[in-house]
Amino acid sequence: MEIDRAARVIREGDLVVYPTETVYGLGADALDSSAVERVFAAKARSRTKPLSMAVPDIESAATHTSLTVRERAFIETFLPGPVTVIVGAGSEIPDALTAGGDRVGIRIPDHGLARSLLRKVTPITTTSANRSGNPSVRRVEDLDPELREAVGCVLDGGDLSGTESTVVDVERGEIHRRGALTEEIETWLQTEQ
Repeated sequence: MEIDRAARVIREGDLVVYPTETVYGLGADALDSSAVERVFAAKARSRTKPLSMAVPDIESAATHTSLTVRERAFIETFLPGPVTVIVGAGSEIPDALTAGGDRVGIRIPDHGLARSLLRKVTPITTTSANRSGNPSVRRVEDLDPELREAVGCVLDGGDLSGTESTVVDVERGEIHRRGALTEEIETWLQTEQ
């Protein structure tokens, strides 16, 4: 089965392209600094820009982070879905993932293939499967040839919606990137104190 192969590839320290409900993501073992470095190299991304990580559920998120009561309430409201939540990073999260910071983005994708993969291997990096500066990929046929060459497995989830996730720091009440569900998130941040 392709999911089993993708999980094995990640466990071996390699990269996987996988679908989310928004765009295709580039996944690697988020707790393996070397694998995280390979993501930066494949994307030609600056190491000063942190990566987020995907998990299958809130329990897994809590295992790798320090969630506040407010963050947990937000996650229960909006995830799984097209939202990345910035939270306190757990001690095992490598500096390579957070660019040396103490916070990390958490994503629980709302896509069957992504969730199946995450139930087998977690946490994995979640960043768009494109070279930095290029458009996000909505179809596997549009993957950059260099990026495709850098990965060990591609999970094809068909054509995706293309609306990128909203990135929000719940504790600080800040939206870092506007995307899907932005208006609902703004309302929640204003009303749920």
